[in-house]
Amino acid sequence: MKLILVRHGQTRWNRENRVVGLADVELDAEGRRQARRLALALKGERVDVIYSSPLRRALETAKEIAHFHPLEVGVDEAFAEMDAGELDGLTYDEMRARYGEFLKGWLKDPAPLVMPGGESLGGVQQRAWQGVERIMERHPNGAVMVVSHNFVILCIICKALGLDLSQFRRLRVSIASISILNFGKRGVSLMQFNDTCHLSEGAG
Repeated sequence: MKLILVRHGQTRWNRENRVVGLADVELDAEGRRQARRLALALKGERVDVIYSSPLRRALETAKEIAHFHPLEVGVDEAFAEMDAGELDGLTYDEMRARYGEFLKGWLKDPAPLVMPGGESLGGVQQRAWQGVERIMERHPNGAVMVVSHNFVILCIICKALGLDLSQFRRLRVSIASISILNFGKRGVSLMQFNDTCHLSEGAG
């Protein structure tokens, strides 16, 4: 199975460097432009099925991409972003002021920590990987696209490559990026990672 992981386009909260968890923030004007660029970049890609997080920023991105493919976008809760709980919508300075001790622990080793009122990276990885396993059962030889979020995509890639979650910061998944995993008989290969070439002026 070929798994195409797409991070959604930009929102106002992304632009303002706020935590964006389950808050249902829509794409801003730049995010919609990025979604159109993604759609053009993926126009010629074989895609058998498209799944999306239920959150608007991901769904809007997925539907833009689906314009070039005769497919309905399937919604799967497994690919919703991490529940950031009480941190949702906060800037870094606000987090440091209100949740300084938690932030220190998060910067040291985030893997075992639960967001105040939210969930942990381990919880995100567990539900996201269960989503991937369901997709593999349904489309073992397919080309599947999942439009999702930063932490979800990082958790999936770490799990696929056998990387400990405590090392997730060594990877970076940019807004409106494309990463591709191939699940073959010899294991999983990372074929493409954090590709944002399509966002450059003149691309497409």
